[in-house]
Amino acid sequence: MKVIVVGAGVGGLTLAQGLRREGIEVRVYERDGPQRRRQGVSLHLDDRGMTALSACLPPAHLKMAQAAMGRQRDRTQVLSEVAGELTVVRSEPLNGGAGGVRAGRQVDRPLLRAVLLHGLEDAVRFGAPFTRFETRANGTVRVYFGDGSVDTADALIGADGVGSAVRRQLLPQVRVIDTGKRMLMGAAPLATVADTVLLTRIGDNATSAQVRGRIVVLGVLRFTEPPVTARDRWLPDLHAAAVTGAEDYVMWAMPVTPDQLGSADSPHSVWHRARSLARGLPAPLLDVIDGAWPHATVALRIGMIPPTPAWPAGPVTVIGDAIHAAPGFGGNLAMRDAYRLRDALARTARGQEDLVAAIGAVEHDMRSDNHAVKPVSAAQHRSASHSRWHE
Repeated sequence: MKVIVVGAGVGGLTLAQGLRREGIEVRVYERDGPQRRRQGVSLHLDDRGMTALSACLPPAHLKMAQAAMGRQRDRTQVLSEVAGELTVVRSEPLNGGAGGVRAGRQVDRPLLRAVLLHGLEDAVRFGAPFTRFETRANGTVRVYFGDGSVDTADALIGADGVGSAVRRQLLPQVRVIDTGKRMLMGAAPLATVADTVLLTRIGDNATSAQVRGRIVVLGVLRFTEPPVTARDRWLPDLHAAAVTGAEDYVMWAMPVTPDQLGSADSPHSVWHRARSLARGLPAPLLDVIDGAWPHATVALRIGMIPPTPAWPAGPVTVIGDAIHAAPGFGGNLAMRDAYRLRDALARTARGQEDLVAAIGAVEHDMRSDNHAVKPVSAAQHRSASHSRWHE
């Protein structure tokens, strides 16, 4: 059995690792180059994502992935100014109530992605944008890519995000809705706030500062173990800048309007726009944005996909942001989709279940998730994952 995965994000790579552990041939095609994915520096990993990683990754990879995470985050809180001081004015548990955010851990996205890519070097092809697929009479799928390559497999999985090119052909009736929301995101070295009251106020909580008419979402990532030390123990041949350059940091995000964002697009221009919009904020918040890494600053537009009616199952499907309306924790749903699909495809490879029936059952579960999702508010946290798409 052979599977083609389009998209080398956390969902696609979790699936690829899981399939390889099951002895299933897998090929991953990614539109961008190895270093060109701009999705923000961190995401919030809850029990769904952690369960998927535990099931799909080899033991050493899992240990290294855990080293990419910070401490447990059990609460969400709101800061405001009280008598001129940033003060916690509301605190609530992250219990996942009504489809909301669950407790979990902040994880460094570049480092997690480096771990997920490790061992798949021979299976991942970068700079190969998907263009179209054809289902063949014998049930296989022929897939065409923008670099001129063609490949054939038993199943094609679109893990290519909210702007999924696979979904556009498979489900042309599904359209992404632009919510009109934009998000500026970045990170600053933890030393930027080490001597301020802000670090004490944030702790390990998902925090939203609502002051002077603006919202700044904050999250501290203190690695549970130095990534280089963990690498030397678990994956000594993982040679990636995401490991050697890792340091503790504070993630920040600012919701803005399209007019406020303007034409800013490159990391440096987005960082300068964020600094401009932050003027007038209390000094500790301004210091975080002024001290941010310009290269890690991104502007994301938030897209939603309405719940999708059932469609006929086949050898082509989509997972993660390509089908879920889940700004705020889409990475966890993508990894859970990958885990479910890994199991379904493994049963098919063992002759225990028909391929189309297995994929159809996973799609049913994904649609059920889609109807149950509650959008995340800025007051909770947007340090999870966000949507950027190209139409």
